[in-house]
Amino acid sequence: MAYEYEINELAKGESWRIFRIIGEFVKGFDKLSGIEPAVTIYGSARLRADDELYAQTEEIAYRLGQVGFSIVTGGGPGVMEAANKGARRAGVTSIGLNILLPEEQVANVYATKSMTFDHFFTRKVMLVKYAAAFVIMPGGLGTLDELSEVLTLIQTFKIRPFPVILYGGEFWKGFLDWLRTPVLAKGFISEGDFDLVTVCETPEEVVETIQKWHLEQEVVGKKALRR
Repeated sequence: MAYEYEINELAKGESWRIFRIIGEFVKGFDKLSGIEPAVTIYGSARLRADDELYAQTEEIAYRLGQVGFSIVTGGGPGVMEAANKGARRAGVTSIGLNILLPEEQVANVYATKSMTFDHFFTRKVMLVKYAAAFVIMPGGLGTLDELSEVLTLIQTFKIRPFPVILYGGEFWKGFLDWLRTPVLAKGFISEGDFDLVTVCETPEEVVETIQKWHLEQEVVGKKALRR
């Protein structure tokens, strides 16, 4: 009887958990509505403020802000802090979507609009949903997880094929080489999948790539309306 009681209590807890998840989605949709066009910037939370990459990330976000993009990050330190700082300096909406962790990830102070999530998957949806491009700065396992998820969503046509930019060719070389051999060699991906990513080396190149794509989409949209 005690065992059955514990099972029933666990089932009730899981049922209420569904409502908490729904609540996170509703709160996210309400809070982030109207931030478009936006660019989501991913990368390591462990990046130090005195690293050259920190300054480059801030510059990327600043320049994107200057041409009208809001900036979305995971809301924590490192790359996320640098990107939110650049967005704030540009005077655009600087969004930080933080996550509750056993070892707390402290939210950076540069987000002008922030949320904290209990569940990784609801946070991931929000990081992707409002983005018109993704900039993947160097990072670790979390960054690889976010990169592979974005590419899978595009590859399987679950989201539109937005620009996915890998910043720093030297850092990503090993990853791209691995995709070619053995992953491509085994037939686990297609040659065309490499067209889903663009490698950029400077903040100027990142902004130019995203802005060019965005302007092309506006032209396509206007042509479609004339038909």
